[in-house]
Amino acid sequence: MENTKTINVYGAGLAGCEAAWQIAKRGLHVRLFEMKPQKYTPAHHNEGFAELVCSNSFRSDRVTNAVGLLKEELYRLDSLIMEAAYATRVPAGSALAVDRELFSKYVTDKIKNHPNIEIVEKEVTEVEDGVITVIATGPLTSEPMAEYIEKTLGLEGLHFFDAAAPIVDASSLNMDIVYAASRYDKGDADYLNCPMTREQYDAFYTELITAREAEIKDFDREMQNELKVFEGCMPVEVMAKRGYDTLRYGPLKPVGLVDKRTGEEAYAVVQLRKENAEGTMYNLVGFQTHLAFPEQKRVFGMIPGLENAEFLRYGIMHRNTYIDSPKYLDADYSMRSNKNIFFAGQMTGVEGYIESTGSGFVAGVNAVARALGEESTVFPRTTMIGAMSHYISTGNVSGSFVPMNANFGIVEPLEKRVKGGKIAKYEVVAARALEALEEYCARLGTEGCKKQTEKESNNEDHN
Repeated sequence: MENTKTINVYGAGLAGCEAAWQIAKRGLHVRLFEMKPQKYTPAHHNEGFAELVCSNSFRSDRVTNAVGLLKEELYRLDSLIMEAAYATRVPAGSALAVDRELFSKYVTDKIKNHPNIEIVEKEVTEVEDGVITVIATGPLTSEPMAEYIEKTLGLEGLHFFDAAAPIVDASSLNMDIVYAASRYDKGDADYLNCPMTREQYDAFYTELITAREAEIKDFDREMQNELKVFEGCMPVEVMAKRGYDTLRYGPLKPVGLVDKRTGEEAYAVVQLRKENAEGTMYNLVGFQTHLAFPEQKRVFGMIPGLENAEFLRYGIMHRNTYIDSPKYLDADYSMRSNKNIFFAGQMTGVEGYIESTGSGFVAGVNAVARALGEESTVFPRTTMIGAMSHYISTGNVSGSFVPMNANFGIVEPLEKRVKGGKIAKYEVVAARALEALEEYCARLGTEGCKKQTEKESNNEDHN
């Protein structure tokens, strides 16, 4: 298919490369703008595209894991990033890990050798008028471009720091301990409460103030210094170090939260706030943190009722330029106020390499649809790629949008309960997602979904 239309893509990270590839393979011309090697962000060091910065792991490869399901969906949709990942895979158990250099080289070679893709090495500071554009400039977007997005495009309130509390799966809570109540019984009991005795608080407090923090990247140090004086984003472990009772007079304040089952007020109470309308996800109120992920699971697992909690996302505090997407973006990742402009990658509020790839895929195919005057493709919320689109376009019930990894809490709930435990439930969710995906493969013109056996054969060829 040949077409003279041109679409601009800004940024050659995973999202930008996926978007560019999906546009080019559908016959449209792409101008892919990348400021490397003329200019680097503090996190990037080599000239290649799709540079992996924080890890070489794409996490679990099993469809009973949320990101594993998203990977399988993208593979079946003929994603370039997934093709590169399986071609450069290294042994990592049930996880999909890659050789970073070979992975970047694979993607770079594919992009540079596609006849429909033109590489433009320059920093972009504004959108070209009248051209359909995908902006995928990443969480370390340069200041001129960030200013343009916020002021000229009108996306006010662009976030430069990400300070978010952990989110847990509601089905993993111990409801024999946790109870619903609002303070002083005012209004609806929208909060779940985890009561602590003095002994439990003592043990939790001791572990919290001595827990290991995550390593601070150089480009996060300025943010860390600013957060020290920004009370609203203070890490819970920093607050605790101010004194034994600081949390008890702050986010763990027990006053007015009587457990009607006992008629008593606890020594301290950790509150959980509903994160979505279905009540499948809850966040730990006031628990912004910079603890390492394993430490969060260990220490926060000491909270009564959370001993077996499944963390859908851990608390994070780092530099992360992102849009308040539910205010501005539709589920096809286009701006509501300007349908010629699409966003992709972590700037939209998706977290992680594969999630960024998914947003790039959706933005790319819909940029093509826009150029050709065709209907947008919005995947159903029963799929993981569709659930991510739904989340960035609608947000959560709290009204405070925070970036999100792929997780089963954002997927449309099953109509019937599944017996056999969590894995059995997720097997049903995954089967439903992959069945729904078949229709979209045909609609997108990829000759039907690829199958798992093709991936396995492909992987053997490259090992």
